[in-house]
Amino acid sequence: MTPSTHPGQARRHFLLAMLGATILLSGCQTGRERPRLPDPETRPVRPVVPVDRPRNLVAVIVPTSGSDAAIGQSIANAATLALADSGDQTLRLTIYDSAAPGGAAGAARRAIDDGNRLILGPLLAGDVRAVAPIARRAEVPVVAFSNDERVAGGGVHIMGFTPDQSIERVVSYARSSGRSNFAALVPSGLYGQRATQAMLAAVRKSGGRITVVEPFDRSPASIRAAATRLRAKGNFDAVLIGDSGRMAALAAPALPRAAKYMGTELWASDKTLGKTPALRGAWYAAAPDARFNQLSVRYRARYGKAPYRLASMGYDAALLAVRSARNWPVGKPFPARGLTDKDGFSGVDGNFRFGRDGIAERLLEVRQVGPTGTTVVSPAARAF
Repeated sequence: MTPSTHPGQARRHFLLAMLGATILLSGCQTGRERPRLPDPETRPVRPVVPVDRPRNLVAVIVPTSGSDAAIGQSIANAATLALADSGDQTLRLTIYDSAAPGGAAGAARRAIDDGNRLILGPLLAGDVRAVAPIARRAEVPVVAFSNDERVAGGGVHIMGFTPDQSIERVVSYARSSGRSNFAALVPSGLYGQRATQAMLAAVRKSGGRITVVEPFDRSPASIRAAATRLRAKGNFDAVLIGDSGRMAALAAPALPRAAKYMGTELWASDKTLGKTPALRGAWYAAAPDARFNQLSVRYRARYGKAPYRLASMGYDAALLAVRSARNWPVGKPFPARGLTDKDGFSGVDGNFRFGRDGIAERLLEVRQVGPTGTTVVSPAARAF
């Protein structure tokens, strides 16, 4: 009687037989090379596709074409640089051209349709007016770069430098230095109206006296004639020249030498003030320059050219968004309350904070014009 085979043993015998047959066949394939596997070090590597983590979207609306393209691009570049400097991974900035077809309003609609929940910009007051109602309906806050106080409020905050604050600061310093009787040369138009109102309010607040305000129409002949009329009326020891450094250089030689000349924030971007001997010793208030000079070095290293002075607002606005993003859950509305921190924010242009009116309040320094530049005669306060 033949003994029966256990099923497990039968399977093992079968596998061994198949293995032997395979070895035998492979040994009979003489004259053929065995197929070679690719060397592990030379195997093609599949490209790794980065996965974009969910981020909050922030739009920067500035002119990147047209007559203001250079300024707008400088602001946009500075905002991008600020995000890189911060190392933040929760925000994504997208640039929209306010000068493209459809204008700033079209840019705002595209930005909101794309999911942006905060708008930085626009630059011009007219563009802010166009963007404001669109952003308001979508409940998207706006941090604009305009200096027109009339466009602030209702969800719109403005970062621009206003004549009110620079005039109040320099008048206050003049009063502390013993000046009491004030005069003003102001251009016709909106800026001149705002400068006049700011001058009257600042002198009244400081306890001084305003003796005369002389208007001009922003032509060389007109400002020289206005300065001559002002000199004839006399009886002042400080005079505000409420226009650019170039216009101030035309007026100063016709003004009394004994008076202290004062300027507005418009003088901050003029590096040639000291070339006019009559302007040496003049005062004006502006944001501190130290941090902007540091920004200029990094900007030039990255973009190969110097930034416009207004680029600092793009940098500070982006940093403001980064700071506020700490309490901004991804996909949720921007926490607008974070914009009104009473302690303010520290940026390239020094400390600033937004009031309930949406206007940026800034801590300014007072500078004195010298032959080759300016010196700080009254530093900006360190805190509000």
